[in-house]
Amino acid sequence: MNDYVEVRLDLSPCDETRTDILAALLAQAGFESFVPDDKGLTAYIKSELFDSKAVDDIVADFPMESEFKISSEVVEGRDWNSEWEKNYFKPIVIDDVCVIHSSFHKDIPQCRYDIVIDPKMAFGTGHHATTSLVLRQLLSMDLNGLRIVDMGTGTGILAILASMRGAARVDAIEIDEFAFNNAVDNIRLNFADTVMPRLGDASLLAIISDIDLFIANINRNIITADLPAYAKTLKPGATMVLSGFYEPDVEVILDVAHPLGLEYVTHHVLDRWTCLVLRYKA
Repeated sequence: MNDYVEVRLDLSPCDETRTDILAALLAQAGFESFVPDDKGLTAYIKSELFDSKAVDDIVADFPMESEFKISSEVVEGRDWNSEWEKNYFKPIVIDDVCVIHSSFHKDIPQCRYDIVIDPKMAFGTGHHATTSLVLRQLLSMDLNGLRIVDMGTGTGILAILASMRGAARVDAIEIDEFAFNNAVDNIRLNFADTVMPRLGDASLLAIISDIDLFIANINRNIITADLPAYAKTLKPGATMVLSGFYEPDVEVILDVAHPLGLEYVTHHVLDRWTCLVLRYKA
């Protein structure tokens, strides 16, 4: 099933700060995609995960003075490729080195890395700041011969780029079956033979070890809960790249990371979203 609930939240007053905070809070409640505008925010969540009380609680505890108008409707499964083509997904170029587009796009710019992503109700096309931040981080690193985990792979975009950049093996883990099948399709489209898609959650990490690079672009709550399992897969000196949260969340994550032997290296910010880089010292 790929039905979603579309939740519309109109804010008064409305500005970028408010919609960014609202998106971050909704992401922690399981929402997967956000379309802000000058009146508020439209957010999407799988229908089986939708909890109207959770939305009401977020609005009631919102940290900035605002008035809300909330509505919701079920969005039945459909051809999400067509929806993204019509409404959202346009080709994107990262630092003139990597182009991300779908199979339906024409006149694609020529870049060293050409990634084809056909999203369903998929989130990870490179347009969101967190995906863009991690893509740039991967482009800045030497990935040749590395063993990598991409946790919460979504469309598979990060795993695919890692494979293109010479990774020896990428375990691309996704808990949602619909997203997993989409990732499998995208991996095939890009001939990313070193990517090994795996359906499941962090329990799969128990059989994975000697990882050089661990990537997780999810959200703060999941990352902090599963960080001990992430760390157990790493070899000494390994790198961890985390995103899916705002800059103030860095300290929250570091409080969990430091006792596990994970040391701060750097972080990058785009539109208030953050990519955090850690180094593992066993």
